[in-house]
Amino acid sequence: MTRVWKWNRPVTVREVLEDLQQERSIAYTTVMTVLDNLHQKGWVRREAEGRAYRYEAVSTRAAYAAALMNDAWSQSDNPAAALVAFFGMMSEEQRQALRDAVRIVQGPEETREAPEARRQEALEARQEENPGSAEGAGGR
Repeated sequence: MTRVWKWNRPVTVREVLEDLQQERSIAYTTVMTVLDNLHQKGWVRREAEGRAYRYEAVSTRAAYAAALMNDAWSQSDNPAAALVAFFGMMSEEQRQALRDAVRIVQGPEETREAPEARRQEALEARQEENPGSAEGAGGR
């Protein structure tokens, strides 16, 4: 997929092969098989051109990465714990990018109101779970 995205246009097996061979030895049939597998999985579309096909990415690299993350996350038996572990692996720059993305998805109005509402919901949930806790008993 990286090579298909790199070209940013429909490519042939031969073009991808020649690009890859600048770095390592690889067989034409290997590249052809991988592109055919990507086509079967729906990641690339292909159009016949003479006796060959031209392959083109169906989605962007970002959409592909998102689908991989979603697939991995959906396979977790504890999605919240998986997210916490994932966030713990992030650099500060990545966490800031995540915060920016959440703001984009939420929109400006929800972003301003959401933090206080979430804090209140969390406080209420803790009080329900632990009615005798300090927070639940008026902050003793």
